Amino acid sequence: MMKGSIVALVTPMQPDGSIDEQSLHQLVDWHLKEKTDGIVVVGTTGEASALTEDEQYQVISLVVDQVAHRIPVIAGTGSNNTQHTIHLTRNAQKAGADAALIVTPYYVKPTQEGLFAHYKTISDNITLPIILYNVPGRTACDLLPETIKKLAVLPGIIGIKEATGKVNRVTTIRKQCGESFAIYSGDDATALDAMLQSADGVISVTANLAPRKMHELCQAAFTGNEKRANSLQTELLPLHEKLFLEGNPIPVKWAMHQLDLIPAGIRLPLSPLSTQFHADVKNAMKMAGIL
Repeated sequence: MMKGSIVALVTPMQPDGSIDEQSLHQLVDWHLKEKTDGIVVVGTTGEASALTEDEQYQVISLVVDQVAHRIPVIAGTGSNNTQHTIHLTRNAQKAGADAALIVTPYYVKPTQEGLFAHYKTISDNITLPIILYNVPGRTACDLLPETIKKLAVLPGIIGIKEATGKVNRVTTIRKQCGESFAIYSGDDATALDAMLQSADGVISVTANLAPRKMHELCQAAFTGNEKRANSLQTELLPLHEKLFLEGNPIPVKWAMHQLDLIPAGIRLPLSPLSTQFHADVKNAMKMAGIL
């Protein structure tokens, strides 16, 4: 089971929107050195919705090849079309990903019955391990614990990224699905509380900027060192909050550019961080000790 700080990696782009392979290579090297425990590529933070299928495959392949099995690489393959999700997941498996992160179908507002059938159909047609992804704030669709319980017994469904920010969900899912079912927080601000309630880690936006501290936060939580965990959380909390002043990944890409980690590129319909928020994000970076 993957445990710890799993970065929701940005996709570096030049100002013209083209993928910057050199910056991607440097980012992966940096995360390996900084003890990041796993990498999610072409997810929400990786601007998957703005990438072509070929570009998604390119990014997954590049990261998989560079990581070379040192840490897990998870590919975002979800869509609101079941057959297309199967297709994207097969592509991720071909590229060498260790697992697929599959978001609930957005926009269409399926019922719980539809959600179960969606994931079961995917599970029946692929062999790559699946991590469910529940983020109602983006999808207008909430994968409820009773549905997760039914899905957890299906072959290949190994865990969930729970991004509701409701820490009590972790306790409920753990009780219903058992210790072998992985639970990852998808909300940096409440991730510590989630881990103290038995979550196995966090799929993190903040880890793009502070990978070592996010790794250490997770380890402190797992070993019961709440004093150290709370100290790190205090440093990082402004980042957890300010990185969502505008739609993710707008603030985190701007912040990474300030650190010369990536160029300034971002793809429409996303646009660069509004000037009014520059000082807020910079102050959060200073409080976290990264600027």
